[in-house]
Order: sequence, then C-alpha cells, then structure tokens
Amino acid sequence: MTVAVATMVAVDQVTKTYGTGRAASHALRGVTFTIETGQLVALRGRSGSGKTTLLNIVGGLDRADSGTVRVSGHDVSAMSDTERMRLRRTTVSYIFQSFGLIPILSAAENVGVPLRIAGMPAKQREERIRLMLDIVGLGDHAKQRPGELSGGQQQRVAIARALAGSPELLLADEPTGQLDSETSKQIMRLLRTVVQSEGVTALVATHDPKLIDIADSLLILEDGKIKSS
Repeated sequence: MTVAVATMVAVDQVTKTYGTGRAASHALRGVTFTIETGQLVALRGRSGSGKTTLLNIVGGLDRADSGTVRVSGHDVSAMSDTERMRLRRTTVSYIFQSFGLIPILSAAENVGVPLRIAGMPAKQREERIRLMLDIVGLGDHAKQRPGELSGGQQQRVAIARALAGSPELLLADEPTGQLDSETSKQIMRLLRTVVQSEGVTALVATHDPKLIDIADSLLILEDGKIKSS
C-alpha cells in the first residue's frame, strides 16, 4: 500500500552560483519553501530571476551548491546522476515553453514516447494515450503532427505527454510564454483541471500576473530569494 506524502516538495536554504569572482551570478540565495501534495503553485519572477534554475534543481536536472531538496520524501540533493534520472522517469515530469514535441511524430505518438521508454505494454499504452488526449481535449487530433496543430494545441499535447507516465510532480517553465492571452488562460485552466483529476502536484513558473489567481498559492522569486506574496 502506497502512503501519500503530505509535503511533496521541501526546499531548504538552497543556493546556486554560476561563475566566480566578480563575474559570479548568484541565481539562488538561500531559497526555502514547501509545497503540499495536490497543490498548484505559481512561481513568479522577472526574466533572469532564477525561476528556471530553481525548477531544474527541484526536478534533478541540476544540482544546488548547498541546501537540500526533497521531492515526495526523497532527498534529491543526495542522489547520484542515475538516481536523479530515475526520479525524472518515475516521479517528476516537465512542461516547457517551447513545447518540445517531435515534429515527425503524431500527437498520439508524442504522448506515447515516455510510455515506450518505460516499457509499458502496447495495449495499456494505447489506452493511456487515448485517455490523456481526451483529458486535454484533443481526442480528435491524435493522428495530426505538431506542424498541423495550433500553438495552444501543441501545448496541450505537451501536457498530455507530461502526464502520461502518472508523475507525482509536474514542473512547468513558462508553459504559456509563446501563447496569446486567451489561449494562455485556457492552458492554465487545463492545468488546474488535470492537477485535480490526476492527483498531481504542480509548480508553474510564470511572469504573467493574470494567471496567478488560478493557483492555490504563489511563490515570488526576487534577487535569488523567495519573497512573501
């Protein structure tokens, strides 16, 4: 029996600096926060404020210089490269601003990529793909390639792909950055819906204040530190 972890993300005094001496850039300066399981949390900050660096450290794509990061009860800070790769395959999933879809694959095939990597049986994989595309409202577009879809539709495919493997934590880096205002709102509402329906915890980096009210809570990153919202 799997016991749910009350705190999905716990970040404590995390620092990250790029470069040395006068050229050093202090991306994160003692960042501390927690995210409870099932929450949709918005991470706001100006461009260059360290949002992407923070997401990468939480998701195990990068290492902090100091401090600790725990995800679903696991100490990411102490993990080996292999363990962090396993974390990204089983526990954490990403949505990027650039969609990141494979142009030659259909929407269904793109959604199925992580399931193939995980070795999911074909019949089960097809059922999961169909369910994910239905959830994001693209069941009728399964055979279309990214170039045949609008920007909003491509981001929906990216969301379906990110959720296909049933991750516990979803990290989204400016997922509406390339979309118009109305489509951005639709995508954020979709994220709100899938967090509830799939039982996922989400940390979404955004600089758009109009999208903040959809989230359960807000983290503001300024000069490498979390400010009270």
